[in-house]
Amino acid sequence: MASDVKYFTAEGIKKMEEELDYLRSVKRSEVAEKIKVARSFGDLSENAEYDEARKEQAFMEGRIQELEATLNNAKVVSEEELNSNAVNVGSTVTVFNKKLNKQQIYSIVGSSEADPFKGRISQDSPIGAALTGHVAGDTVQVNTPAGVLELRVESVSR
Repeated sequence: MASDVKYFTAEGIKKMEEELDYLRSVKRSEVAEKIKVARSFGDLSENAEYDEARKEQAFMEGRIQELEATLNNAKVVSEEELNSNAVNVGSTVTVFNKKLNKQQIYSIVGSSEADPFKGRISQDSPIGAALTGHVAGDTVQVNTPAGVLELRVESVSR
């Protein structure tokens, strides 16, 4: 389905591919060894090490499936496809937050790349979605849990 497509920067795709490769090639072997060692301790019904290793294995396999599904539906945003003057995935946007009376800088990234504490916000977040498609000079109102924010787009760059 086209609606399942998620957009990412090339850097974001690379990080996910590296994590997936690490989980498949290194972590799986490490967890399998932990399970093997824990089994050697005897009675599995009261074996905390075995239970812990199996939980770690389940978590890791779930993460592998999540990464595979995400990568299967991922699309790298290319510069040619985008209006370089408008906010999109891969843009760095400077806004003036009228409520806080200060300038803020955001990098618009794919949802799995987001790190709001580092100014990296998802295009799916309330602010990212509201800013997408806008150009310098536009004023955008964003509904957030803290109330309505009014942001003026000051600049957009790649």
